[in-house]
Amino acid sequence: MLDWDPQPDRGNDGSIVVVIATDAPLSERQLGRLCRRGMLGLGRIGAIARHTSCDLLIAFSNAVENRVARTDRPARRTYTYLDDEQIDDLFAATVEATAESVLNAMVAAETMVGRDGNIAYALPMDEVRELLRAHGRLRVL
Repeated sequence: MLDWDPQPDRGNDGSIVVVIATDAPLSERQLGRLCRRGMLGLGRIGAIARHTSCDLLIAFSNAVENRVARTDRPARRTYTYLDDEQIDDLFAATVEATAESVLNAMVAAETMVGRDGNIAYALPMDEVRELLRAHGRLRVL
């Protein structure tokens, strides 16, 4: 069994930075909406935005049709944006990619010793695999 404390020390909440990048032409408002969907991805894997955590999500679009050359200085610019009715697939992809990236980071993490001797332990993957297998959640490709 995993040695897990269901009542972790609430004084040491962690922080996360999520970067959401797309080449879809989105407005600043739509990018903000993607950030809010990123929080749903964090919630999907059990993360809770606590009082002392510092969760930062940022989104940007690198749409070719909206790129501006450094030397281009027109007084007015026109941008292309997706219609709001067309953004649902991007919302779903953001939720799924955010959750998946956190899970991938947890699986790939190694035990580390940080400042003042603080230790962050890697997940015991043999035990995780066994728990997944016992609950019918392990797929072998």
